[in-house]
Amino acid sequence: MPSKRTARIGALTVAAVCSTISAVVLTTPAHADTVHIHDIQGTTRTSPLAGAKVTDVAGIVTGVRTYGSSKGFWLQDSAPDSDPATSEGVFVFTSSAPKVAVGDSVTVTGTVSEYVPGGASTGNQSVTEITKPTVTVVAGGNAVPAATVVDARSVPNAYAPTGDTAANGSVNGLTLEPAKYALDYYESLEGMNVQVADARVVTATDPYTELWVTVKPREHATHRGGTVYGSYTSQNTGRIQIQSLGATADFPTANVGDKLTGATAGPLDYNQFGGYTLVANQLGTLKKGGLERETTRKQSRGELAVATYNVENLDPGDATFDAHASAIVNNLKSPDVVSLEEIQDNNGATDDGTVSADQTVRKLIDAIVAAGGPAYDWRSIDPVNDQDGGEPGGNIRQVFLFNPERVSFTDRAGGDSTTAVGVTKVHGKAQLTASPGRVDPANTAWKSSRKPLAGEFVFRGHTVFVIANHLNSKGGDQGLTAQYQPPARSSEVQRHAQATAVNTFVDEILKSQKNADVITLGDINDFEFSDTAKILEGDGELWSAIKSLPKSERYTYDYQGNAQVLDQILVSPSIRKGCDLEYDSVHINSEFSDQISDHDPQVLRFRP
Repeated sequence: MPSKRTARIGALTVAAVCSTISAVVLTTPAHADTVHIHDIQGTTRTSPLAGAKVTDVAGIVTGVRTYGSSKGFWLQDSAPDSDPATSEGVFVFTSSAPKVAVGDSVTVTGTVSEYVPGGASTGNQSVTEITKPTVTVVAGGNAVPAATVVDARSVPNAYAPTGDTAANGSVNGLTLEPAKYALDYYESLEGMNVQVADARVVTATDPYTELWVTVKPREHATHRGGTVYGSYTSQNTGRIQIQSLGATADFPTANVGDKLTGATAGPLDYNQFGGYTLVANQLGTLKKGGLERETTRKQSRGELAVATYNVENLDPGDATFDAHASAIVNNLKSPDVVSLEEIQDNNGATDDGTVSADQTVRKLIDAIVAAGGPAYDWRSIDPVNDQDGGEPGGNIRQVFLFNPERVSFTDRAGGDSTTAVGVTKVHGKAQLTASPGRVDPANTAWKSSRKPLAGEFVFRGHTVFVIANHLNSKGGDQGLTAQYQPPARSSEVQRHAQATAVNTFVDEILKSQKNADVITLGDINDFEFSDTAKILEGDGELWSAIKSLPKSERYTYDYQGNAQVLDQILVSPSIRKGCDLEYDSVHINSEFSDQISDHDPQVLRFRP
């Protein structure tokens, strides 16, 4: 099953990839009567024979990959040893379509290598392989070694050991403890034939023909079938990615809460896009769970409804305008104010100096009217060309939509892409020096990233300050299955600086008017329990309102089997203490295979 994301960077030995590992390199071939697959795999994540040539390694072919740049087959020893830490399977990289079939008994002569998917800079674990192989088929039609059952009983609750401080936090050199740690357990099965049964889908089928299931149905479960990621120490050990060795067309199109009934079985691989992956020879039968898109309630006459919605690189050439409009009108019930993230300029990714997005916004507003919604007005500030990150040429930015029949915007001249908005005190009330205006745009925290958009709104005579954000993404962070445990989150450095700038601005408003109604919202690109959120909240200047929901309902995004919070609406004390705040994470995208955005919109209702 071809995947657009399975590009092979190259096979790298442990010695080349990870200076913290001392691989044993043999100068003479290791002979078949002494070397089995479990000898190659060893009791750590990297082979003790890395760099060595091995001869006549025997096994049964359990899976064949004929597509992509990582062609080869999986070989498993039918006579395992008694050590649970040593895998009995290994991938044989052939570079071209292998000339073997499942069930063939073969011997392989080649070189043991450690291949790091995505390259060493990712921090990923490596895959033990036999490369440059000479393959001899002994006999065909043999029984494939029975699949090891992966289930709630076999997978430990603890996720990963703490990395070796002497090895920069790497776990590569640590002896595997498969009965104690989930990552060690999965590593002890690397390359082996494994099976999950009656597994619930926790991340929908994506455009790359893969999905995620859980073998622990009770683990941090949502009432809609997902698995919540609620802290850095609850990584959800039951998650596993499913791909297929079969035809792409045969792969199930699943939503969260669906189930793969019966057995799903095949070799256990490791890739750069999620780590341990069951590459199925046999797929279970899809049983639909009947998940439906949520609808929030309509705000009452005296309630102000404010929403945030990442519309994922929307430009006039997209075919999703009607669907987004329907979501805003029918699922969000036409909020009074909508902060949109990832609005692109009028020609999308064409990088020709265009920065205006009036055509993009107008097309969305027209679609909202056609769907029966209000004729929204809008405000935004065009960025400097190619300075705000995102898709090159797209010039993404935040945009305020507002319903002029319900709320008014206070226009105050002076705001542009490079001028910082300030706060003044007029007749005892806080006031922005420009509306709309950008928050501290010259701050290096916003380099190649979106600058916050601030504006003043008036609802039933009450001023409400709204700050729209799209903070730095998590790109560059090490994955949960990285060789470094705990994994490094390098993107936090910039995000923390951004959060500091936003909190400082909110503090300026509250120093001018203690009881000011301030809403800071958008794609925060970090969790409600993260340090980013804590910096935004400060010393009580803001509070993330998604925390008003039960923990099982706190999610806006679904990634690698983890339902998690990236989008947030934070409120000032006057709003929080009003006791009439109502928050809704409206699940219309993240759990579905036919999503129009990868984010779920958020709605806050309160009485100013």
